[in-house]
Amino acid sequence: MVLPVHDENPLRRTPWVTYLLIAANVVVFLITPAAPATVTGTLDAVRVCQQIAFYDEYAAIPRELTTNHPLNRVATGQLAETRAGEVGCEAGRPGYDKIPILSVLFAMFLHGGWLHLLGNMLFLLIFGNNVEDRYGRFVFLLFYVFCGYVATYGFALFQPDSQETLVGASGAIAGVLGAYLALFPRARVWSLLTFFFFIPIRLPAWLVLGSWFLLQWAYSAGLATSSAGGVAYMAHVVGFIAGLLIGLLTRGRPGAQVSRPTPPGWR
Repeated sequence: MVLPVHDENPLRRTPWVTYLLIAANVVVFLITPAAPATVTGTLDAVRVCQQIAFYDEYAAIPRELTTNHPLNRVATGQLAETRAGEVGCEAGRPGYDKIPILSVLFAMFLHGGWLHLLGNMLFLLIFGNNVEDRYGRFVFLLFYVFCGYVATYGFALFQPDSQETLVGASGAIAGVLGAYLALFPRARVWSLLTFFFFIPIRLPAWLVLGSWFLLQWAYSAGLATSSAGGVAYMAHVVGFIAGLLIGLLTRGRPGAQVSRPTPPGWR
C-alpha cells in the first residue's frame, strides 16, 4: 500500500477553502455522537443506538435518495428488548422531517471515527490545495460539493434498495484526486510504501493516484477484499471519475497555467 504524505507542487495563494473544509470536518466530528469513542475507544449500547439514530437522521441513505422519500422506520436512539431477551436498538417512525437531497451535503461532514476522519483529511490537505489553487476558491468549493453529490448518488444508483447510512467526505475527496491526476499528472508525491515497515519513496502523481483508483475499483467490483468493512468503494470510483473528467475538460482553459516569474532581462 502507498500512503501519500506530501507533494512537490508549489502554490500561488493560500488554500483557505481547503483549510476551512478540514476545520469544518474536524469540528463537526467532535460534536457528533461518534466523538465519545475517540476518548474511551468504545461505545456502550445506549451510545451505539444514539449514534445509529443520529446517522439515520442526518446521513445519506441510498433508498431515500433513489425514492426521494425518508424511511418509514428508523432508529429512535433508545434500547429495546426482544421477546428472546436480547437487547437491541428500538425502531419507530421518525420524529423529524428529513430532506434526502440535503442529507448528501450533511453526510460529507460526518465521519465514523478518527481513522476515517484523519485519512480523508490527509488526502484533502495534500491534493486539495493545488486543485483549489488552479480553480480558485469559489469554483473549487462548488467542484468539491458537486463531486460529493455525484459520488453519493452514483453509489445509490448501484445499490438503490440499500438502507445503510453513507457518511464521510471521501466521495468529494475522490473527485479532488481525479482532478489532481488530470491537472498535475507529473507532480512528484512523497509517499510511504508499507512493506512490513514504512519506506519513503518519491513517485509521480499519476502512479500514486492511478494505483489508488484501481484499488478502489477492484474493491468495488469484488476482485479484491479489504479489512476495512463498510466502505462505499463505488462512491470513491464514481467521485474520482467525475473529478477526472472535469479536470480533463478544464486543464487547458486560458489562464489555467501556473504563472512563473520572468527571468531577469526578459521582456
